[in-house]
Amino acid sequence: MARPTRRLSGRPARFEEVAAEFILIAGGGRALLLQLAHPAVARGVAEHSEFASDPTKRLVGTVDYLYTLAFGTEEQIRASARAVGRAHRGVRAETGEPAYDARDPDLQLWVAATLYDTTVQMYELAWGPLDDTSADEVYFRSARIGTALGMPAELWPVDRAAFAEYWAQQLERLEVSPTARRVARQLLRPDRPAPWMGPVLPLARVVTAGLLPERIRRGYGVDWSAAREHDYQRRLTWMLRIYRAMPRSIRTAPSAASRRGRATLASAGRP
Repeated sequence: MARPTRRLSGRPARFEEVAAEFILIAGGGRALLLQLAHPAVARGVAEHSEFASDPTKRLVGTVDYLYTLAFGTEEQIRASARAVGRAHRGVRAETGEPAYDARDPDLQLWVAATLYDTTVQMYELAWGPLDDTSADEVYFRSARIGTALGMPAELWPVDRAAFAEYWAQQLERLEVSPTARRVARQLLRPDRPAPWMGPVLPLARVVTAGLLPERIRRGYGVDWSAAREHDYQRRLTWMLRIYRAMPRSIRTAPSAASRRGRATLASAGRP
């Protein structure tokens, strides 16, 4: 995997500093395909979500939720969690295989885990390993991705070592179903992509596949050759090089815009 050519200047990175980086969004495909590799998540998404036909809506919704957790007030966090909870209320099936319920705490844990793990991976690809203090802060603060939706706090592994054990166990249990492969194909190779997606999709497909664990990548039927690995490393290296050259004001522009929007709502007395 490509490594960064420079790191932060030795100072700890606060949770908000990590969450503000736009590079995290580049890992969205990885997080989503890991979520879909859980058969219950794949069935729920296939039967109740329109994101394959409108991936922008799903991406914007997820990013807005994460920015709210990172930068919002307690009232805004509760309002966002309630909105997501309402959307999930009817996402369940008690018959058929696998049964699923979007409010299942174990599924909430898995979705939160994929977002946390992807956040750390993307940030460290850009800026190098987090120091232990920063890594712990990011880890414990990330539990709220699930707990804001009702996941019991005790389900979040007690520390990063426990999370690594949970993560390894989950990866071994995952099974990429035909449903997951179909949804992933619709997402990454849409029949009628929006005009802006044309230049982005080839890079997104290569980077997403390269970021996945090998076992999951095979499950999605990706034929990963030495040539594809070389292409992935080349594209990722250039993407990171360009990203690191950007001023921080550009790298954090989406999160800053999100914060300004919430501040406007708060000043108007709206959550």
